[in-house]
Amino acid sequence: MIKQIQYILILSLCLVNNALALIEIDITEGNREPLPIAISDFFYDEIDSSELSTISANLSNVVKADLERCGLFEPINKDAFIQNNSAMHLRPRFEDWRLIKSQALVTGKLKIVDGDKLRVEFRLWDTLAEKEIEALVLITTLDNWRRISHMISDKVYERLTGERGYFDTRILYVSESGPKNQRIKKLAIMDQDGANHRHLTSGKELVLTPRFNPIKQEITYLSYFKNLPRVYLLNIETGNQEVVGDFPGMTFAPRFSPDGSKIIMSLAKDGNSDIYVMDLKSRVVTRLTTNSAIDTSPSYSPDGKKITFNSDRGGSQQIYVMDNDGRNQKRISNKGGNYATPVWSPRGDLIAFTKNFKGSYAIGVMRTNGEGERLLTENWYQEAPSWSPNGRVLTFYRETAANEAGQGHSSTLWSIDLTGFNERKIDTPQDGSDPSWSNLLQ
Repeated sequence: MIKQIQYILILSLCLVNNALALIEIDITEGNREPLPIAISDFFYDEIDSSELSTISANLSNVVKADLERCGLFEPINKDAFIQNNSAMHLRPRFEDWRLIKSQALVTGKLKIVDGDKLRVEFRLWDTLAEKEIEALVLITTLDNWRRISHMISDKVYERLTGERGYFDTRILYVSESGPKNQRIKKLAIMDQDGANHRHLTSGKELVLTPRFNPIKQEITYLSYFKNLPRVYLLNIETGNQEVVGDFPGMTFAPRFSPDGSKIIMSLAKDGNSDIYVMDLKSRVVTRLTTNSAIDTSPSYSPDGKKITFNSDRGGSQQIYVMDNDGRNQKRISNKGGNYATPVWSPRGDLIAFTKNFKGSYAIGVMRTNGEGERLLTENWYQEAPSWSPNGRVLTFYRETAANEAGQGHSSTLWSIDLTGFNERKIDTPQDGSDPSWSNLLQ
């Protein structure tokens, strides 16, 4: 369950001239030097020390890990800190922080209010301009400190890059175990940093292609019930599950529309696979493509006006774009090789994809007219990119080969940013595949 958090903007401390702040990060640059940043432990009154000492250290450590993992920031080791007292939260000695090469500083104060609530006061400082550039108070329950940490990371990222953060999010994926030819697959969900991991299904039935509803805590996925494919809806908070519908033939890759009112998917009828869309309120199903080829993996543009999909109608798997009513279908991939799993960026400017060429698989992006194709990462086998909500990072999964007995196979989650220089493995308790990144939770 997502717990409520109260925001209090500290207006008196935020009225600064943005032009005076010297820190600015261009997140479109490749292989840039990360920004040195100091993240102090959040101080607290002695009267609350027994309850807040652990939270203070944990909170700053999560912020540090978030910012370091995105590749744009280089948190400074706390052993190098010169100033380390409560006064720095109100006005740091900026020369002390510049001396250790810190260009930005995060400070904070914790307090227990109303007996059982956690009040977190956070400030971000530009040590070069000697200015406070962000200040905020958040109030929540004591056990909700981790979400507060991610929200602070988002504020730092947003203030220093000009883009929304993506740390207060979840990743949904298929948790896998067992040999290649006898895989047990369960739905699993976790915070974007791997914390709060839990399974949503038991593994008794095969599950595939889970996807988040962009506007509420609900997912859609494909599961096999008595060896027949079904599309399900599952409310993450309540656990309530319902069947969207029983469809003859095979069903593939269900995905929500941007407003969450429809599900678009590929249905196979009479040996032919086309794109269909279902209105979740009326349960009316509309066919969008009528081609003798295989059309699959549909994904809406963020405004809902366009759809990208995968088709082999030209003799090989390629990426196409059409209007949301199925008109004006046009191929956009044109660089050779086979393309699959296209997904529209939440920013609307790019389409991510999987590309198979010259014996390997790549995760790449192209503009929505097919121009500007860039391959971000290549490997033996990898696919299924999913965008962070700010459209700057992709998660995907990568496999290793199995022997003839089905042994030695593994499937792991990875992330990479649009520059292609910050590729990182996402740790999961077991193997993982088919990731889907949520929107910001607040």
